Amino acid sequence: MTFQPSYPKPHKNKTSFILRFIRGSRSWLEVLFEKSYRMKMGQIKQPGLEVFMVNDPSLIKRILVDEPKKYPKHWIMHQILKPLLGNSIFTTNGKVWERQRRLVDAGFGQARLKLVFPLMIDAIADMLNRLDSQANDKAFEIDTEMTHITADIIFRTILSQKLDAASAELTFKAFNEFQRQAQRAFMLKIYWLPSFFAKRASNLAANKIRPVIADVIAKRYREKDDENAHQHNDILAGIMEAVDPEDQDSFSYDEMVDQICMLFLAGHETSASALTWSMYLISNCPDLQMKMYEEIQAVTNGQSLEFEHIKKLSTVNNVFKEALRLYPPVGFFTREATENHCMRDKEIKAGAALVISPWLIQRNEDYWKNAHNFEPERFDTVEGKESEKCAYIPFSKGPRVCTGQTFAIQEAILILASLVRQYKIHAVTEHVPHAVGRVTIRPENGVKIRLTQRT
Repeated sequence: MTFQPSYPKPHKNKTSFILRFIRGSRSWLEVLFEKSYRMKMGQIKQPGLEVFMVNDPSLIKRILVDEPKKYPKHWIMHQILKPLLGNSIFTTNGKVWERQRRLVDAGFGQARLKLVFPLMIDAIADMLNRLDSQANDKAFEIDTEMTHITADIIFRTILSQKLDAASAELTFKAFNEFQRQAQRAFMLKIYWLPSFFAKRASNLAANKIRPVIADVIAKRYREKDDENAHQHNDILAGIMEAVDPEDQDSFSYDEMVDQICMLFLAGHETSASALTWSMYLISNCPDLQMKMYEEIQAVTNGQSLEFEHIKKLSTVNNVFKEALRLYPPVGFFTREATENHCMRDKEIKAGAALVISPWLIQRNEDYWKNAHNFEPERFDTVEGKESEKCAYIPFSKGPRVCTGQTFAIQEAILILASLVRQYKIHAVTEHVPHAVGRVTIRPENGVKIRLTQRT
């Protein structure tokens, strides 16, 4: 069965200056036109920023892998995301970023994949208990539950605490509001228009989320030198104990809050986005679900999922890879040119924005056959493996590759395998999700499914 999932159909031609602002303020996907999916490099002149879209794999490698110091994160993204992610490795550059990354990598190493496996399994068991009441063949939105489970997993592994339903719902709603306002602020900035009200609204949304995490960190920070306090073996403990091997210093309290907020917010939101789209995709492919189910049963011999099973679930892995290809959670990376230079006959001035879009390169027919179709089996072909090497960047590439990549993949495989094993997942055919591109790519109207228990 060939399934082409929904995506915002591109316009025939580049939209006008005014229409671009109106559409882009809601979703940057609405600005794309047909040539966007074929071009190697494009240029958009804005009043406040000159933007170059880079879709050539060799140039992407140059920017992300070969010469990353010449192309740091763009300052405009730092300003937009700072209310939520602070001065964390997601937004900083240069020596500051290098030091932060060393410390975060050292701290994140405490959460070795095998160590956090039981925590993931426990959180998934709680998710299945919540979903059992929904497994009555009635349509419901899966988005909130995917946010709950991913936030719960990362809450347990970072802070050794469960995330209650009220906090999960607050995070889901506040993050959606932050994304909406952040996209508005971004468009206002590049059009050189006042963005005060959009920035204030995004700050208010961010201020609803950060205390959920900061309150726990504050308590642990006060107890860190108390020998009688409970000792934890989680990511926060690793971050608190991490020492920079070069400077021999550690994170200050404020730095630590920013890094943990980044790990929690960026980590759970991107996984929630990818899993929500995964549920939409597999719900429309019952034959694929059966193939996944049979593989899970064969690999586990009908027993509980264990750590060593993850890599053996090749079909489940391919499904998640394909979901990330079609709906990469972070749809674009923005870099800043630090010097005047030429790229594909285009004059790029210092300060210009170079935008690399996983959404575009992973849907480009030059690199992917049937690029808009859902075909997980493509990753088992020689052609698919070659495409994966050059034109597959859902986690970015180079020094700034996502620090939680293997964590996210393990989490997703366990969640998808657990869901397919316990339920038949049915599509709600009259409901078509509409993708919007903001900080992450989310279905604006949600993803509706129906669940029934496997017998």
